[in-house]
Amino acid sequence: MIRSPLCARLAAALWAVFAVASAHADMAGHGGPIRALAVSADGDELLSGSFDTSAIHWSLRTDSAVQVLRYHADGVNAVALLKDRRMITAGADARIALWTAGRPQPDRVLEGHAAPIVALAASPDGSLLASASWDRTVRLWSLSDGTSRVLEGHSQNVNGVAFTPDGRLVSVAYDLALRIWRLPDGQPEIVTLPAPLNAVAVAPDGEIVTAAVDGKLRMVTGEGKVSGEVAAGPTPVVALAMSADGALIAAAGIGGTVAIIDRKSRSLLRTLIGPGLPVWSVAFLPDRETLLTGGADGKIRRWNARTGEPIGSILAGSPPDPLAAYAGDHGADVFRACVACHTLSEKEVQRAGPTLAGLYGRKIASLPGYRFSDALKTMDIIWTPETVAKLFEIGPNAYTPGTKMPEQRIGSAEDRRALTDFLGRVTSR
Repeated sequence: MIRSPLCARLAAALWAVFAVASAHADMAGHGGPIRALAVSADGDELLSGSFDTSAIHWSLRTDSAVQVLRYHADGVNAVALLKDRRMITAGADARIALWTAGRPQPDRVLEGHAAPIVALAASPDGSLLASASWDRTVRLWSLSDGTSRVLEGHSQNVNGVAFTPDGRLVSVAYDLALRIWRLPDGQPEIVTLPAPLNAVAVAPDGEIVTAAVDGKLRMVTGEGKVSGEVAAGPTPVVALAMSADGALIAAAGIGGTVAIIDRKSRSLLRTLIGPGLPVWSVAFLPDRETLLTGGADGKIRRWNARTGEPIGSILAGSPPDPLAAYAGDHGADVFRACVACHTLSEKEVQRAGPTLAGLYGRKIASLPGYRFSDALKTMDIIWTPETVAKLFEIGPNAYTPGTKMPEQRIGSAEDRRALTDFLGRVTSR
């Protein structure tokens, strides 16, 4: 649908009216979990991307929406703000869109990836954009003319990219590999770590920090030597941010908490506890201590990372625990890692994933009203206790290639049986 400039201005004005609240209150505007956050260098602007397929350009001076960016056909997984104030969005539709603030449509669309794009990074000199994709590749794009080159070598989904201060590129993937690419020749130094990797960040001194599905952060020198390890929490870390001075690391776990870590001492300083919902994205402001988090409830919150206190957030009235009625049920305890994305009843508001109501006996990717990955629509899997158990025994990436589901496995056969029994009891119609 083509929108006129007048319509675009009216839409932006309406979003601003609805989003304005008291100083530094929660910013609400997205209709789904917030997957990505990017803050401008001066701390005045924010770009957020959501599973609802939109991105929102915010003013952090007024905590209000300036513009809603709608182009992608699927969730917006990654965003970036360039030094020249252009905006970049990338999505599960495998497209990258470059925007000028105020314009209703992208200036340029970059295509080439064959699967969801999940991370972006701009080079220190602003000339290149790196993108990480579940097609197992990294692409380097020229921001002047849109040409690209492909960096291949990862054997599973690539989940994170970051540039080092000297212009090298770092990528991390489910295949346990951290690759440090020398540019322009594209030759990598490969570091193999103990767990699948979800995110990466680089400190001003060049130290690399990775986040893994085992809840741990691992530090690697620019030369590829493992230099430290910190346990952020018991659940997979799905997002990572570092303060501008490199002193603090924020690690968001799928369980809904954010660990604040002192990078130099390798110590956990505190854990931020929000309203009980998963946190999918984190970003520091340039003041080096204010943290923004993007939640599954579609809200952006501010925190003082040094004290652990929310800034203007209203945490009273948190949503009730959806599993409270199953207290003491081992299967419900195992399912708690899944409640981030899935409901057990059609009566609940849909989350990032499809409802599990009536799961057993249903063909994969057949639930009406949910946008499934194209790859899943060609599979012949029928959901049963056995197929669900297999999914978590070998992992979604191996059992259902092309899925948008975060990678997680359940190693214990007893835990898998408890989960499938629980689902059988509570999801039957």
